[in-house]
Amino acid sequence: MFIDNVEITLSSGKGGPGSVSFRREKHVIQGGPDGGDGGRGGDVYFKVDKNTHTLSHFRGFQHLKARNGDQGMGRKMYGKSGESLVVIVPPGTQVLDKESGEVLLDLVEDGEKTLFLEGGMGGLGNTHFKSSTNQRPEFAQPGRGGLTKDVRLELKLIADVGLVGFPNVGKSTLISVISNAQPEIANYEFTTLTPKLGVVVTEDYRSYVMADIPGIIEGASEGRGLGIEFLKHIERTKFLLFMCDLANYRDLKEQYFTLKKELKNFSDQLSGRDFAIALTRCDTMSVEETNEKVDAFLELLELKPNDLTRKYKTREDIHSFGQDVYERDTSLPFFVLPISSVSKINIDAIKYALSDVITKVRDEKSSC
Repeated sequence: MFIDNVEITLSSGKGGPGSVSFRREKHVIQGGPDGGDGGRGGDVYFKVDKNTHTLSHFRGFQHLKARNGDQGMGRKMYGKSGESLVVIVPPGTQVLDKESGEVLLDLVEDGEKTLFLEGGMGGLGNTHFKSSTNQRPEFAQPGRGGLTKDVRLELKLIADVGLVGFPNVGKSTLISVISNAQPEIANYEFTTLTPKLGVVVTEDYRSYVMADIPGIIEGASEGRGLGIEFLKHIERTKFLLFMCDLANYRDLKEQYFTLKKELKNFSDQLSGRDFAIALTRCDTMSVEETNEKVDAFLELLELKPNDLTRKYKTREDIHSFGQDVYERDTSLPFFVLPISSVSKINIDAIKYALSDVITKVRDEKSSC
């Protein structure tokens, strides 16, 4: 089961109380107090593990606690410190305050371990309270209490390319063809109920991660359909691939501008990401009809048609795509490409074009 949002209570351990003890040995006169300090309470840590993909392992757990510290002992022996609690989460998890919604932690890097709540200090034993006026202290400090925090964990998947489109436009089919993902595919809307990740590997040993989310419909940013629940998963993607269906009862203009509107309403930052457009199911109509629709759509976007939008002959053509189609404008797509995942039309082309774009984005990020 995929769970991307859970509410839990976390508590660090309480410090152990100090000991009230006096040294008693046959040949030691007036040994005095020797009570040891209590052990420190356990801390609460968050640790990122890339082998964990959901928050489902928190199902059924409402309150997670670190261990308390042990009581101090005689002969000035310290109590044992409480065992820390390490909360394992997948990359992309945010820790939010349950009441205010403030983001407390944003956990992204694999292996990252972050202290969240400190355990309570152990109490001092009676040996600390010996003085010239009180040589027999019969009291010790109690341990300090731990900290408790109500939090909400939200998982936002991390991917290089996020697929955006209406339901049943071929997103799941594309990710199943070019990656190792195996989503459910059927001829009805909303077959994708949970986000899916797939790794795309090209022949030149480059790879990138693609995310498929449930279809977005008009009003998704206001709660309609399933898209609002999962739009947050593509907030971290470096690049967006809009998928518009050439054979859909909605025309290309309606599909494209509705998707752009919903992304804009959901997040200004997300709507400003670099993107490209794939026109799916081009094998359901003649070449002439496909070209006519593509040309009309390019004209709508004020782009000039180019042979590279329809066919590829060599690897050089594939790698030059997105650079020679038109002068780059950040408000325009990197490319517009008709594809068919079933008939494998332009599948290699889009795979390598996306690889080049992601490589460029990674290089720009690393140079910052």
